[in-house]
Amino acid sequence: MDLEILKKKISTFRGEGGRIKITDEHLLMELLAAWEQWSGPVNGFYRSIGVSAKGMASAIGKAKKLRREGHFPAEEFKEIKVEAPGVAGPCAGIELCWSEGRVIRFPQVDQLLEFLKKAA
Repeated sequence: MDLEILKKKISTFRGEGGRIKITDEHLLMELLAAWEQWSGPVNGFYRSIGVSAKGMASAIGKAKKLRREGHFPAEEFKEIKVEAPGVAGPCAGIELCWSEGRVIRFPQVDQLLEFLKKAA
């Protein structure tokens, strides 16, 4: 999200004394998302949205609490595909360093467990 737009949205919740009290859950979610994506110094983030660190600490805390309680929808699910078993690759299976420098490779965990049971 563009920080200028976020700054304008936050300014609508500024009271008479200049204090900010955000009551909109969606704005809290946007604020938390922008804060988590910020890669620079924290004070730079607060300056870019035109607020003090003291004033935003409670708002970010509220947003984190709402996320923990499930008020915000979870991020989009990302499916991870795993290669089929038996496909040789740089990290396929398990390697066991046995005595005298011998290396035994097991493509599946079950085979390693069987070997360890018989070896014990």
